[in-house]
Amino acid sequence: MTSGPGSRTGSASDEARHAGPLEGVRVVEICTTIAGPVCTRLLADFGAEVIKIEPHEGDPVRQFGAVFQGASLYGASILRNKSSIAVDLKSAEGHDIALELIRRADVLVENNRPGVLERLGLGWAELSEVNPGLVMVRISGYGQDGPYANRPGYGAICEAVGGVRHMTGDPDRPPARVALATTDYLTAVYAAFGAMVALRSRDRTGRGQIVDAALYEAAFTQMEAVVPEYDKLGTVPMRQGPNLPSFAPNSLYPSRDGAWVLIAANSKPIFERLANLMGRPDLLEDPRFSSIRARGERANVTVLDALVADWTRTIDAVPLEQALHDAQVPSARVYTIADIFTDPQYQARGMLATVPHPSLGHTVQMGVVPRLSETPGAIRHTGSEVGADTDRVLGQVLGYTQQRIGELHALGVVSGGEQAPPT
Repeated sequence: MTSGPGSRTGSASDEARHAGPLEGVRVVEICTTIAGPVCTRLLADFGAEVIKIEPHEGDPVRQFGAVFQGASLYGASILRNKSSIAVDLKSAEGHDIALELIRRADVLVENNRPGVLERLGLGWAELSEVNPGLVMVRISGYGQDGPYANRPGYGAICEAVGGVRHMTGDPDRPPARVALATTDYLTAVYAAFGAMVALRSRDRTGRGQIVDAALYEAAFTQMEAVVPEYDKLGTVPMRQGPNLPSFAPNSLYPSRDGAWVLIAANSKPIFERLANLMGRPDLLEDPRFSSIRARGERANVTVLDALVADWTRTIDAVPLEQALHDAQVPSARVYTIADIFTDPQYQARGMLATVPHPSLGHTVQMGVVPRLSETPGAIRHTGSEVGADTDRVLGQVLGYTQQRIGELHALGVVSGGEQAPPT
């Protein structure tokens, strides 16, 4: 077992702690790509039993990212702590397998386009009838209703609709793209939160419900400050590049050795410390920089950023960062992944977890987030191969005989086989 951050050993409650606070919660996943699998990975990290139903060829997420010695490195992480069964859901027998698993589940997570599960006979009407306590988490681009509901929606597309893409990048260039699936991950967190809220409600009422998580709405939640401003002032904010609107100095500044350091001296006392560190106490008396509001005016931001940059480019990044830390000015070099692998904070917090892998020996994966003091999450095993747990799940969870499992294999309804996860 590779424990998550915050775990301890030697206490009387070790067994309960390692089991995870969601032990006993069964989750069925019918998902592809990123947002849905991340949602269930979050639940699995904290002990939920996640059974992932995949087509015979596997979830396309297994083809994302780099492959090493034939193994999907992203798949090893995003599919960790889950069981995988390969089932043809378009067949009558495959439909019955899914229905029986969902009948025994607490949560179903799916991120297909609205209507897909209904066409498979696995819509809310059918599922809530056989399992009234089911929590059905539905992740889609635009939600389950509204004029855009049937549009295909990826995270990047929904960032554009949510207003986030307009705000990303430099003002003199087209909107930029963050080279990460930020909206998918944000939506996954909202979806997992919704699942827990719905389970909490079920504890009181005994009834399940639908959790409807839309990617464009998750992206839009980042616009919380912009919405009331537009309503009252008609303000349409523009891209700010590395700056934080209405605050300065708060930007990226160049170092002598060609790196970049982010400095955030927003408040009055922090700006005073920065000015003294720069050897420019005179800036504190300059009316352009004497208050947060004055420093945030666009013309003053430009001047102040230039003054800070003139100072930072005379010092190499590492000693510059250290001097800023010593002066208690919030700052950081812009890390690469190489920097992260050598950073003591990541090591101390267990954010780079070494996880056994059946063919690669091990992979390094992100640690478990968030940290819980008494019932921390854990990485129990790496992501399984497609259908690795098909026979075990059919036998142990559904009670199928070996003869029946063999028949389903022969019919092409299921594939894969037993593979015990490494521990």
